[in-house]
Amino acid sequence: MYDFTELKTKLKQATEWLQGEFAGLRTSRATPALLDSIQVEAYGSKMSIKEVANIITEDAKSIRVEPWDSSLSKSIEKAIVTSNLGLSTSPFEKGVRIIFPELTTERREQLTRLAKQKTEEAKVTIRGIRDKVWNDIQEQEKKGGMGEDDKFRLKDDMQKLVDDANGSLSEILEKKIVEIQK
Repeated sequence: MYDFTELKTKLKQATEWLQGEFAGLRTSRATPALLDSIQVEAYGSKMSIKEVANIITEDAKSIRVEPWDSSLSKSIEKAIVTSNLGLSTSPFEKGVRIIFPELTTERREQLTRLAKQKTEEAKVTIRGIRDKVWNDIQEQEKKGGMGEDDKFRLKDDMQKLVDDANGSLSEILEKKIVEIQK
């Protein structure tokens, strides 16, 4: 009747996108994924930190960044300071140590709002995907490829997949909010 493979793939991509966005949201724990979005000026171009250095988690509040080329230490430190992530840096002989200060109540509220906003973006994407599939199903019915009963059965099947994906996004959001509030 109708192949939902593409729908399932796009729903999974939306969920993975949200998880990736949440990996970059700062919580009270030091996570190397937070540095993924920071670009360093290196060798005349912009590169991510993980492309020019080893990133090592020392403890719950600090990360050590050891560039492969020690001349990049200052560029890495500058990129981290200008990233507005609220991180403190201190240079050491092999690179830069990043200290994660305690989150303030205000910052926790900002992060919670941002997490909700990112989740809503993912849900909007899912709604767009759902509308495209529904239009495709209706088009097939108009061409005579299926009956009206089949069309509504497929609509129910599609909606179940969408509801499951939205439920998954909500679970991911709740976990992130708990992590932010710790």
